[in-house]
Amino acid sequence: QVQLVESGGGVVRTGESLRLSCTASGGSFTTWALAWFRQAPGKDREIVAAISWSAGNTFVADSVKGRFTVWRENAKTTVYLQMHSLKPEDTAVYYCAVHTQGSLGSLFGSPNYGIDYWGKGTLVTVSS
Repeated sequence: QVQLVESGGGVVRTGESLRLSCTASGGSFTTWALAWFRQAPGKDREIVAAISWSAGNTFVADSVKGRFTVWRENAKTTVYLQMHSLKPEDTAVYYCAVHTQGSLGSLFGSPNYGIDYWGKGTLVTVSS
């Protein structure tokens, strides 16, 4: 059974940084595409970043481009989201997600991103 555990959330001030981690257990981590989503209060869940199985392709949403970076360490079955220059509008629950088909093309070409597994989320609060 696949489990995803996020960590690293917390309360920070505008302009500060946080690093989120998501460690997976079970399944074939090295073959998965991985993504970070977030959901702010009263808003829909949105994709923030994604990385292909090989780490050869990455995606970062325009709203966070230049501030957020995604990478993975397969040996640790962990994906990271480094967040710099945080803004109050970044406040949300951040979720780690798995698309088992591996490529970003498949992830973005699938209904609702074809997510197979979700973490429980970690809360990021950015105060002004």
